[in-house]
Amino acid sequence: MATVRLLKCAPLCALVACAHAHAHVQAATTDASPLAWTFEPWVVITLTLSLTLYVAGWVRLRSRGAQGRSGRAARFAAFGMGWLMLVVALVSPLHALSEWLFSAHMVQHELFMLVAAPLLVIGRPLAVWLWAFPAAARMRIGAATRSRWIRRPWRWLTLPAVAWILHAAALWCWHAPRFFEAALAHPGIHTLQHASFLASALLFWWTVFGRASDAHGASSAHAMLSLFTTMVHTGALGALLTLAPGVWYPSCIETTRALGFDPLQDQQLGGLVMWVPGGLAYLIGGLLVGARWLMRRAPPRVGVGMPREG
Repeated sequence: MATVRLLKCAPLCALVACAHAHAHVQAATTDASPLAWTFEPWVVITLTLSLTLYVAGWVRLRSRGAQGRSGRAARFAAFGMGWLMLVVALVSPLHALSEWLFSAHMVQHELFMLVAAPLLVIGRPLAVWLWAFPAAARMRIGAATRSRWIRRPWRWLTLPAVAWILHAAALWCWHAPRFFEAALAHPGIHTLQHASFLASALLFWWTVFGRASDAHGASSAHAMLSLFTTMVHTGALGALLTLAPGVWYPSCIETTRALGFDPLQDQQLGGLVMWVPGGLAYLIGGLLVGARWLMRRAPPRVGVGMPREG
């Protein structure tokens, strides 16, 4: 089941990102309001389908008994909050504003990678989604995910070092001016950008929260190391954007000025979003992993020769 938990989440979230990226390029060529709600059909369909499957599976699991109900309720809350963050990023006026301001674009990216992705991973959607299907379909899906064609690539992708490298590469490569400008100019490249942001973030947070239950603490140590080093390098990228003497992305200048903002200040604000709130998100993740590890440590036993209280 560990193999399949994220595999269902990643394709649906990547589809959301693909539909969103297509909408971004269309909006850049229109006179749409910067504060309008956006109802891109594929985004709405994907979000609705993911929530419907989760609720249906959760209701069926809940009817089977009270055992584990509190854990399922916590995962349901996590998934629901992650789903709402995707709605905020892709449907609310933040989406339209991100077509005009680089800083709003950065807020949108941070919601994808630092809020929605970890919450969706914590929600363990696949195990719940499976219960929305008939028993025969559940067995076929489970058998397919246990095949070597899925199991072997999954083991490699979820190695902490591999997931860390993929996430770091997505962040640094796509924020390089040449690639960022290409994404703004070409729908296909923009689709790839957003899909890679979401997919790499899901893999990264899976290695953090999906493996943090190791009773010996090795997985927790890897998770905390990944979070700390990611906080450092993303903070460095945010600092570069904030302290840059000039605008990195000329394509953002016209739309930023149309709203009466200075393009360089808008870029600096976007860099601060990555630098400060982004770093705080990784810090909170590290504290959660550390707390979980401490709570799972077995209490010391009172043995022969050890003093007893009283």
